[in-house]
Amino acid sequence: MKRIMLATLLIPAGICAFVLTCRLPTLACALWVLVLETSPDFWLDRLIGHHEAIIAAMKAFGLLLAAVLALRAGLRADRYNPAWAFFLIFCTGLMHGLYPGLSLPGSARSLLGSAAPFLFGFLRLPAPVVRAVKCCAILAPAATVGFGLALALAGCDQMYEFEQGALRLGASGEPPFLAGFALIGVYAGLLEFLAGGATLYLGVTGLNLVIILCTGARGPLLLGLAVTIAVLARQGRLRLLAALGALLSLTVMFAPDLTLFRVIDLARLGEAESLSNRALVWPYFQHAFAASPFFGWGIGAGKVIIPLTSPLAAELGTNAAHNEYLRIGAEGGALGLGTLLLSLWLWVKRGSAALAPEPRWFMRLVFCAFALHSVTDNTLIATTSSVFFLWVSAVFATASYPTKPAT
Repeated sequence: MKRIMLATLLIPAGICAFVLTCRLPTLACALWVLVLETSPDFWLDRLIGHHEAIIAAMKAFGLLLAAVLALRAGLRADRYNPAWAFFLIFCTGLMHGLYPGLSLPGSARSLLGSAAPFLFGFLRLPAPVVRAVKCCAILAPAATVGFGLALALAGCDQMYEFEQGALRLGASGEPPFLAGFALIGVYAGLLEFLAGGATLYLGVTGLNLVIILCTGARGPLLLGLAVTIAVLARQGRLRLLAALGALLSLTVMFAPDLTLFRVIDLARLGEAESLSNRALVWPYFQHAFAASPFFGWGIGAGKVIIPLTSPLAAELGTNAAHNEYLRIGAEGGALGLGTLLLSLWLWVKRGSAALAPEPRWFMRLVFCAFALHSVTDNTLIATTSSVFFLWVSAVFATASYPTKPAT
């Protein structure tokens, strides 16, 4: 019955998506960002199941969109694109030998999934698409909260959960993913403000920070606050800095009465350093890295180092590394990890070089924050990476057009 429901939904949706993408690629791009951020792999999976099929459909639409944009707008050289590093990891894994339990088709699928978020870097993105992506990156987290509220009112889902008595907002998805999308919204809003946009962008940035706070995600909140403070300090917004400092001081003062929020509750209990059991996962990836320190075990090995059927994965609800340096190290060894880091650095340096001084400084700051975020989260393989690198590609394409703030 569920297969019939899935076919009934996906076949017409696929036809509509194809027609929409071919005729209105800008609208299709905006809708894809909105769909990704509402996390149908979570709420739709609860309704009809078939989690993997839903994810595959989401990725397929992204590939279709990239193909249509390539045909309509053309390709461009992007020699430092990180997708090349993933291809290297794939090849060295084949030469070295794949991790036990990782098949060649599985590694090939991981190659496609890892490279896909960077494919938009090879495209000459049209100006309307660039503006649509920037706008959606800023506003989509708030739209996701609204969509989650609609699902909750309809009785289809619950937009929040409680973890040890503390609130975690997930809207239509899971709290960590909503936090990741809202962090992208913080970056996107601050960039438009720096590029000469209205102060209203700071208000939307504040809204995205509140969303991150409600998700209970500590890393994204700290990074979002740090980048926001850096921007305000550079712009000389002393009153806003003082107001933010006063708000943080009040939060510390009344922390015992604000334990409904997970970030504050963990700090109060002295558990902020526990890293949500990541220390239980990391030794497995460290061992795999040490077992093949130069070439690694092939792209996709991170999915099988801890089997989904293992007691640890069952206890934590995931087998993900939650550390991209360890995951890429295990998959590609020192060669793959070093190549990826070098390509990311060169990609950002080259892509931001043509931007105005303030946006150029800001994008390099964002990638410093991204590097820190990668220590504790799946920043390269989670759904958030598709939105993040699409937004980055749109920003780098901005230098090709007479720019104006996204609206």
